[in-house]
Amino acid sequence: MKKILLSIVAVGLAGSLAFAAKKQPLKVLYVGGMTDMYYRADLENKDALVKERTEAFKDMLEKYFTTVTAINGSEYNTDMSKEYDVTILDGRPKALKPSNMVKDDDGNVIKYERAVYLPNDYDCATVTIGQIGEDVGRAYGSKNDWYCLCLDAQAHSWKKDHPIFKGPFKVKMTVETCPTPSDAYHYAYYHDGPMPETLPMWRVQTKGYKTDEGFGIGMVSRPWGYTDSPDAEYISSGVCAKTLDAVAIGRHGNFLHWGFNASPLYMTDEAKDVFANAVVYISKFKGKKPIARKFNDRIATREYLKEIGYLVTKASYDERMKSDREWAEQSKAEYKAMMAKKERGEKLSAKEQELMKYGEPEDFKPTPYESYVKRYAKNFFPMFGTDEKAYAQFFKDNYDYFYSEGFYNIFLDEDVKAWGIPNYKHELLDKAISSLEQGKETERATRVLARYTMADFQTPAEWRNWYETYKDKMFFTEAGGWKFLINEEGNVPGNDYFGYLKRVEENKSATTGTETSDANPVVTSVNIVSDGRDNRQLVVKFKIHPGYHIYAEVAGDDPYLPTAVNLALPQGITAGDWKISRPGRFGETGTTIHEDTATYSCPLEGNGAGPITCTVSYQVCDAHICMPPVKKDLKLKI
Repeated sequence: MKKILLSIVAVGLAGSLAFAAKKQPLKVLYVGGMTDMYYRADLENKDALVKERTEAFKDMLEKYFTTVTAINGSEYNTDMSKEYDVTILDGRPKALKPSNMVKDDDGNVIKYERAVYLPNDYDCATVTIGQIGEDVGRAYGSKNDWYCLCLDAQAHSWKKDHPIFKGPFKVKMTVETCPTPSDAYHYAYYHDGPMPETLPMWRVQTKGYKTDEGFGIGMVSRPWGYTDSPDAEYISSGVCAKTLDAVAIGRHGNFLHWGFNASPLYMTDEAKDVFANAVVYISKFKGKKPIARKFNDRIATREYLKEIGYLVTKASYDERMKSDREWAEQSKAEYKAMMAKKERGEKLSAKEQELMKYGEPEDFKPTPYESYVKRYAKNFFPMFGTDEKAYAQFFKDNYDYFYSEGFYNIFLDEDVKAWGIPNYKHELLDKAISSLEQGKETERATRVLARYTMADFQTPAEWRNWYETYKDKMFFTEAGGWKFLINEEGNVPGNDYFGYLKRVEENKSATTGTETSDANPVVTSVNIVSDGRDNRQLVVKFKIHPGYHIYAEVAGDDPYLPTAVNLALPQGITAGDWKISRPGRFGETGTTIHEDTATYSCPLEGNGAGPITCTVSYQVCDAHICMPPVKKDLKLKI
């Protein structure tokens, strides 16, 4: 009891000390639109909840700052931000350019263009809350991307000396020792050294999605390459379903990502102080756009080698097969018990009735080890097969010479290896330019300069002048595209992403309507199958790219969205019960997933005719990220 009382006193002090500092003379624009409950377009009382959250933010901010204006995202345009010291984006603005599916002449999707919310030259100091950082930042090239919408209520692994924890508003941290989040152990291969059993944590929110059903979920960004440019800094992680260093609070250029979702209605007093300090801190970066831009959110960094190195091991394979075997045996036993219950004439529970739609489980058939390794080794499999030691040695020996293109594809750069210069050292550029000047290995030199810079000089003299002018300010970013950039603001040669992207034809988002890819990991189709008599089945198929999965059932504590199929049928046609291909287990919470393929089918009865609309919704994830949910209509006629 004494310990609990001490904690309460500490929190109380945080609230009382917050306003010992005078209001800061800042003009703050709050742009609302989100809710404290899990945000959905069909959320009941959404407008009232948005209003309540907006008013709570306005009331809190007015206690810290001299001028506060609150508007809705639908009223906002970026010119407004020029009149303020800081803009807080907690709602989605109107798109400057809507999202677009580019199709070829046959109707196949060949490119997905994301919605654009901010102009490329937007340089106003901005705080983004929760998933808004992803929404407005993706097309802009922000490192505050969507690693996972899975951030709960507590922070950990924070930079204790960072200014947002120091002032100007005094912060009295209430730190507890808590168990390490169980999901972090799935990514232990990324962690240097043994995983800690406990972590110091401080509570940001009084509610979270794990303990309060329907409460809004926060967003973490990918840690890999987050700090590989001088315009970005990691500040804190938090309890989430990903790695221990996932970015819950971070800064990239003029953007500060506050990944926690709660409004002041559910913030702790100390979190309010930290948030206010974050607003003051980001105000210092007005006019300082990011230099490194992350346009490919799934670009691999060198850290990815740790994952490949683990997944190709026999230990990884055995662990997965053990889990799959246990799941198959558990499913068999459950099915047997349900069938016995049914034969006794007993009523099945709602949960049991849901499980029956998957049919009888098949006997466990282990995936061949070679197939398992091939799935994760990708382009390295032809070199090393199932020799896990060879992978480890190869990655170690060539660590300095890897580079990435596309989505989580990493390659050995033979050009760089031949010269023996790590590709992150700017001496590599000096070597390439010298080769051009001397007329030696000019093809290799040209490839190196094209691969690792965005400059487009025509003569060795121009390359040399650029290099000598900026070499002391050069840095190498993997997250920003495996490029050398110049740490200088303004129109600097070699920093122009937009000119570079215009010159280079990129196929990163290319796909077809029938084939999956990293850019299009799920392909859906719907058909009616007849046995030639009167029996007709409507069959919905999900084709899932290797390494990805969608969710069948989601346990209450998990933040993912289950797959759903809904039908709009013509008059005179009715649908029977759905039968769904059996999913696999995902972790220990009870969540289940579909990999490779999933089939949803149901019988159709009646003599009607006309159009059928099949609405499918799902969320696709891989080992790194969970993408925003997808909802789309599939149409056919009967």
